[in-house]
Amino acid sequence: MRRGAIWFVLLSLLVVAVIELRAWFDRHPQDLPWTRLDLHDPVGRFTAAKLAALGSSPAQCRSLLSAAGSPDRPAPSRTAGTECGYEDGIRLGLGRAREAGFSPAGLVTSCPVASALLLWDERVIQPAALHHFGVAVIAIQHAGSFSCRRLYGRNAGPWSEHATADAVDILGFRLADGRTVSVLRDWRGSAEEQAFLRRVRGGACRLFTTVLSPDYNAAHRDHLHLDTANRGPAGWRACR
Repeated sequence: MRRGAIWFVLLSLLVVAVIELRAWFDRHPQDLPWTRLDLHDPVGRFTAAKLAALGSSPAQCRSLLSAAGSPDRPAPSRTAGTECGYEDGIRLGLGRAREAGFSPAGLVTSCPVASALLLWDERVIQPAALHHFGVAVIAIQHAGSFSCRRLYGRNAGPWSEHATADAVDILGFRLADGRTVSVLRDWRGSAEEQAFLRRVRGGACRLFTTVLSPDYNAAHRDHLHLDTANRGPAGWRACR
């Protein structure tokens, strides 16, 4: 009788644990590798990996952007040689879903990069700018996305993520009050500028699978390199 009571208690605890675990899964789909990505969900452990995986599902990626109210629109495909080009290009725009535009205008990236940039602006850049400077960022300054080249411009070796527009280089940010925050000038600038740049770098590390900054090497002294290299569902990331 006593043994039966013990087993009943243990079984009841197991049932409660399973129910609680299921409830946690339902509340945190962004922290599970097998759930479907939704750009309205909070950023979680597997968000970057899911964004990178959209490179093999252009239609799904465009659908997610549209559902998120993005002003970005599909761009014509591009081919440059046997290793370079993209079929999921997105021309980044300015609209109600994004407070910051891009400078210079007309930036085209792959769809996964466009999706990650949308979240980066909304979830990271704007809150960081308001916290540190009291104003919004109105323009994200960049050095482009697509470039048919190998890593570091070498003549041999792996191709850069820029070769498929799966990377973008960010130079700085223009604020609503006319100030600019430059990676080159302000990475070692005032306390507020340094804190802002490191906060947006840290936030990017949760959305892009590779983030390289001036802390990485001299080649990145003037920009943040952000890319969505697809490293599988485990989603390991490089953040320097």
